[in-house]
Amino acid sequence: MSVEITVPPLGESIVEATVGRWMKSPGEAVVQGEPLVELETDKVNMEVAAPESGVLQEVASPEGTTVGVGAILGLLGAGEAPATSPAQPEPVEVVKKTAADASAPAEAAENGSGRATPVARRMAEEHGLDLGQIQGSGPGGRVRQEDVVAVLQRQSGTSSQTAAPPRAAPQPTPAPAPAAQSGGNEFGPVERVRMSRRRLTIANRLVEAQHTAAMLTTFNEVDMTAIMDVRKRRRDSFKERHGVGLGYMSFFTKAVVGALKAQPRLNAEIQGDEMVLKYYYDIGVAVSTEGGLVVPVVHNADRLTFAEIERQIADLAGRAREGTLTLPELQGGTFTVTNGGIFGSLLSTPILNYPQVGILGMHKIQERPAAVDGEVVIRPMMYVALSYDHRIVDGSEAVTFLVRVKDLLEDPESLLLEG
Repeated sequence: MSVEITVPPLGESIVEATVGRWMKSPGEAVVQGEPLVELETDKVNMEVAAPESGVLQEVASPEGTTVGVGAILGLLGAGEAPATSPAQPEPVEVVKKTAADASAPAEAAENGSGRATPVARRMAEEHGLDLGQIQGSGPGGRVRQEDVVAVLQRQSGTSSQTAAPPRAAPQPTPAPAPAAQSGGNEFGPVERVRMSRRRLTIANRLVEAQHTAAMLTTFNEVDMTAIMDVRKRRRDSFKERHGVGLGYMSFFTKAVVGALKAQPRLNAEIQGDEMVLKYYYDIGVAVSTEGGLVVPVVHNADRLTFAEIERQIADLAGRAREGTLTLPELQGGTFTVTNGGIFGSLLSTPILNYPQVGILGMHKIQERPAAVDGEVVIRPMMYVALSYDHRIVDGSEAVTFLVRVKDLLEDPESLLLEG
């Protein structure tokens, strides 16, 4: 008798997913709780585990297939399973738990698995490579897919133009369309790459925001002298006391909360013919990952200290890049902050994170001439941009909000009073 492997509940507002990588092939024995297949959703990726021990008989939904909740992914039959048992399955909302998690054994970090992306780790396992011997090109020496491919190319003596990462053993199921196709047109060579579900969702929501909201942007600039002075004086003692660095995001989060309290329509949304004003402050922080932009949320930011905000942002950003965020950590944002300055952007117009009606864009800190008390001095300046939905927020409210943010940042002690 066969047991169906089905798509589990995907979380609030998520009704379908795309089948990612099958980790088992038909005919292979599995143990109850062992991960079988990855699913890509709009917000997070997740693993589906074997409902019981046995043998994978059939893959009903190949890679690339769009499936809904309850759809049949494959069939599991009776058979001899391996003697060892893996750890119990994680909750389905959690994505690809790896040795980088704080709860993982220390030896996992020592062998290099904690400093590699999930794709790079799987490739290394397939080819018997030691991650600890691979030089990573990512942040903090993190091993990426490109690093593993480079090692394989050196071993095989092929060039980057001809080498490609190998696939797992083929499955006797209908093959999906390849993720990337090379070819050309009358102008030259091209490559077609299938967009991930997350990338498609990002694209659709950005277009929705443009088509739905009456978006407008107002700009200002902030003299960062006072904040940089506080960080210089307090950085070492802050880290020693709290175990986390004192960055800029805690200052900006506090300033945004203070300004939202003064201008509540920027902490609202439109539902039908009503304005829903929110008197809680869940601040989304945009994070760039390999799979696209994600916006984890710092909940109840108004109740947090500087250290708590810094710890939460560092944790959320790290797990966003690992792909281990849970759905609650991506839901409920009331306002968003995005920092293009880390990539060198001097000025930009951020797009609303719909249905939110406000987003603050931070930019690169750059020394510029500034007039202070009738004299021209050189100061570290940052342009800030506020995009807002003009349907609910008037121009005067938007400008006043941004000026309030500027005033709070240029007088950091006032942030303590706002808190």
